Amino acid sequence: MHRILCAFLLFALNASAQSGHLLLRKPALSRTQIVFSYAGDLWTVPRDGGDAKRLTTAPGVETDAVFSPDGSTIAFTGEYDGNVDVFVMPAVGGVPRRLTYHPGRDEAVGWTPDGKRVLFVSSRAIPNDGARLYTLPVEGGGLPEELPLPIALEGSYSADGSHLAYVPLFQWQEAWKRYRGGQTRKIWIANLADSRIVKIPRDNSNDFNPMWVGDRIYFLSDREGPVTLFYYDTKTTKVTRAIANHGLDFKSASAGPGAIVYEQFGELHLYDLKTGQTKAVAVTLAGDLPELRPHYVNVAKRLRNADISPNGARAVFEARGEILTVPAEKGDPRNLTNSTAVMEREPVWSPDGQSIAYFSDESGEYALHIPTRMAPATRQRFRWARHSTPRRDGRRTARRSPTWTTTRICSTWTWRRRSRCWWRRTITPTAPVWRPRGRRTANG
Repeated sequence: MHRILCAFLLFALNASAQSGHLLLRKPALSRTQIVFSYAGDLWTVPRDGGDAKRLTTAPGVETDAVFSPDGSTIAFTGEYDGNVDVFVMPAVGGVPRRLTYHPGRDEAVGWTPDGKRVLFVSSRAIPNDGARLYTLPVEGGGLPEELPLPIALEGSYSADGSHLAYVPLFQWQEAWKRYRGGQTRKIWIANLADSRIVKIPRDNSNDFNPMWVGDRIYFLSDREGPVTLFYYDTKTTKVTRAIANHGLDFKSASAGPGAIVYEQFGELHLYDLKTGQTKAVAVTLAGDLPELRPHYVNVAKRLRNADISPNGARAVFEARGEILTVPAEKGDPRNLTNSTAVMEREPVWSPDGQSIAYFSDESGEYALHIPTRMAPATRQRFRWARHSTPRRDGRRTARRSPTWTTTRICSTWTWRRRSRCWWRRTITPTAPVWRPRGRRTANG
């Protein structure tokens, strides 16, 4: 099995101008432009969309851009000198200037209303759990000033700077959808003069990303299902949903003059604060992105889900979305799928050694594929009708690794520990499909 050390994969991607689902992250909004993070760099695009221009090119990751109140300067989180710190640069581009120098991680959060100081979060005083908010003059120099809050991770000032809407609790797993444990995030409003707080009403929901605009505090929350935009009226003390979301979660948002820009499924959208209407921002990217050039990747240390053939001559692995077989002694590694745009995973060898079953998202949803060893391009495909549809109670069935028996292949599902099995059969134009109650039908 020593030959797995020489397993390389060639990835060939489309290196032309990119548009559509680009995974645009952490947007910030000014009167004329949007700055966002893509592929570890900061990019800028006109507020109405169009061709994006790259602002940073450092080897590290630049993210968390926030505009100064006048829109002339950007504060952001960067890795220019081997450490994660806060930097500032002109909004039109220029040489970044470092503000923080602590060996720990410092991340940009916002600005004071007068635009003279940058707000950032750091765990320098709480090395284990949690963090605190600090401010530092935009010109640099001096020591950071700590806000009088024991734990604070995100924050947004009121217009007069006397109050701060902030998140007072950290969360170990921020991507845990519909989490309702003891670390659900909340938003409190602190009076910075005496640290008294007002809690935004909630029912153990995850509330985060506060944005103070006039008499309202906008924020993201999963209190009604998928994460979407809500606002808290500081005069009426009521919470109202701003955007009805029946799709994927909103990941981040940022307020700017007259609108809020938010991120959903890697795309950017604008929410008009006056009309309450939303619109997508079309972004086109063109740059010398090394990740998009065809290149070889050594996957020797990234092999997963191994299975041995019945005669012990070869083993099958999953590696970076491809299915590979490797000889025990003599021979060459073989890439059975060779599909850079598709994710294949969890391969298992059939008892007779003639087939390998695995899951593939080629159709857009994971389905079971069974190619034959002699003709990999010829495959049986089996799908689930309810796999892509969440239940009303918010739970979703999820696949487990397939297992072969003598005459059939099964996949265990986590919800109620049910199993779905497919009897081996010859390939037909319409593959068999299982109904929600587990009854097999002859055709899809």
